[in-house]
Amino acid sequence: MTDGKTPEELAEEKRIAVEEAKRKAAELRQKQAAEAEKPADDLELQKKKAVAAAKAKAAALKKQKELEKNESVSEESDDLALAKKKAVAAAKAKAAALKKQKELKKDETTSEDGDAVLAKKKAVAAAKAKAAAIKKQKEMQQNEAISKGGDDDLAKKKAVAAAKAKAAALKKQKKDGASDISDEKAKAVAAAKAKAAAKAKAKASEENEEPVEETPSPNQPVLDRYLHIIQQNLGDDLLEDAYINRLAKDVPTLVAKKHTYLKLAQFLKHNELLAFDYLSETHGTDFESHMEIYNHLYSYQNSQSVALKVKIDREEPVIDSLTSLWVGADWPEREGFDLLGIVFKGHPNLTRIMMPDDWVGHPLRKDYEPYDVEV
Repeated sequence: MTDGKTPEELAEEKRIAVEEAKRKAAELRQKQAAEAEKPADDLELQKKKAVAAAKAKAAALKKQKELEKNESVSEESDDLALAKKKAVAAAKAKAAALKKQKELKKDETTSEDGDAVLAKKKAVAAAKAKAAAIKKQKEMQQNEAISKGGDDDLAKKKAVAAAKAKAAALKKQKKDGASDISDEKAKAVAAAKAKAAAKAKAKASEENEEPVEETPSPNQPVLDRYLHIIQQNLGDDLLEDAYINRLAKDVPTLVAKKHTYLKLAQFLKHNELLAFDYLSETHGTDFESHMEIYNHLYSYQNSQSVALKVKIDREEPVIDSLTSLWVGADWPEREGFDLLGIVFKGHPNLTRIMMPDDWVGHPLRKDYEPYDVEV
């Protein structure tokens, strides 16, 4: 034990003890020399003194050793305490690093979950936008079909509307009371006769009038050029129809036969004069009597567009895939397979893209009926 003494104090005590031991040793030598000169009767006394001096020296040496040992223990104790402090500090630093690492991993996981949720929301929004576009397209095609039907269909629709209005008026009359029925019937009959007379007069007037010539489309020369190039290279037997689509910004439209669809598409892309190198749109439509595939192509070389269509059987809707020509046809063709049941031969991955794999039926078919396994 050092009794709380500093290393300097212990060293000073050690030095003093050494000097004391030296001094006593010198005194002992002097005494021994003096005793050698004394008579023999003092020999016993000298021996006792020598023993006492030796004991004192031994005690001094023992004390010195104890001091040195205490000093060594003190140094070892200080080093051990310092080592312990360093170990504790290192453990705390390691624990803090591990905690920070766990927080970083947690933040990364949270970020990944957030990205997954965002991607899912984007996919849902894209699906809704696509559904809206398909709905708009169907409306445009229906309008186109109505326009092609001519004035007869329009007259029929007007007659149906008039009949519905008449039926509604009669129903209202019945609610108002039975007393006025005969008068209302007479009025309705008179109105119907007047309407029929007006219709007959209008029809006769239309027959007598000269037909109004439709203004030629500015894209008619473009369509004529396409037809000329196709006929020169592939002959006259590739197309089922060709016309200017007035309802779609006068785009030149080519309707291919089913067995010439892929061949014509290859020609439109690879011919140097046409060079339709970009496919901007592909979709299918159910017309109940048949299915139709519509593709919109664009040539950056000529800054011109063309629509390529093909009609296919509704019961067995199978047609060649265009993915070998335009990679952009991949997902739209998968959509046609998913929602309409059209099979695209040669497609690299013809699987559902919007509905689950176990979904029953094709939602964009006109005769689609939802299927619920729980009912």
